[in-house]
Amino acid sequence: MPIAASTTTSSRLLSLLSMLQARRDWPGGLLAERLGVSERTVRRDVDRLRELGYPVHAVKGPDGGYRLEAGSQMPPLLFDEEQAVALTVALRIAVGTGAGIEEAAARALATVRQVLPSRLRQRVDALEVAAAGRAADPQVDTGVLLTLSAAVRAGEELRFDYRSPGRPEDAEPGPPRRVQPHHLVVRGGRWYVVGWDPDRDDWRTYRADRMTPRVPNGPRFGPREVPGGDVAAFLSARFKGSESADTWPCRGEVILGLPAAEVAPFAGDGVVEALGPARTRLTSGAWSWAALAAGLARFDAEIEVIGPPELRAAFAELSRRAARAAGAR
Repeated sequence: MPIAASTTTSSRLLSLLSMLQARRDWPGGLLAERLGVSERTVRRDVDRLRELGYPVHAVKGPDGGYRLEAGSQMPPLLFDEEQAVALTVALRIAVGTGAGIEEAAARALATVRQVLPSRLRQRVDALEVAAAGRAADPQVDTGVLLTLSAAVRAGEELRFDYRSPGRPEDAEPGPPRRVQPHHLVVRGGRWYVVGWDPDRDDWRTYRADRMTPRVPNGPRFGPREVPGGDVAAFLSARFKGSESADTWPCRGEVILGLPAAEVAPFAGDGVVEALGPARTRLTSGAWSWAALAAGLARFDAEIEVIGPPELRAAFAELSRRAARAAGAR
């Protein structure tokens, strides 16, 4: 009987801990109802959790209740099955984030995997996750990421030094920059700060690995919405050279003397339409007309320009440059 009672108590403690982790405030009566015990038993179980290092605080009010607060040290955590699987997947793909946490993520993954039930361990082991390429180099210092994230969360202006591309490492830093950071975004293994530049009265994007924050932060600022309202689409548009919509600023249409099956794998986000066994209509875009013409010229085939005239002119200029390059030899 003592063994059975002890097992029941341990199971109830785990259930209580799981509920406290899932919700901020719990009325004592509701906890007692969910656990099928008296409120006095709930109070004793809360005391046992406190002895184990969990900072459970009593909440004052008409109903009374409990809240699991942050403590001075990390107590054991309790995850349900979906959370455990999600955690292991996240740790496996952490190598591609460029945040410099690969070693810590590997150790955390080994710790979590060791305590997983056999059936869950088999599920996560069967999931093969491979990073496409390697993490960005150089990576962002974890402390810098935390500082940037804290400024975004607090709505405080950032003061920072910025290493522009091609600038020597030992060059004297220029005057500090400032930006009102609204988003910290990871894209292609690199971290970017998207913020409002009060000096230029416009949105700016900075690579986090080139930023060295200065302390203290500047004044607080009010929230703004990026153009279009979607930060991922906004960042993608800026990388395409567009000021607003997530589309290439230069788009053209050609007919290639190739089968559509040979064009599609290399068309990127272009639109491919088969016109015959060896004729394909391709609508594509780039950040400039010269870049679009050069990108289309990589197809080893005859090219018929449908439009616009700017694309036809870019091909003409490209052919003149190619002729000069060939004649120079």
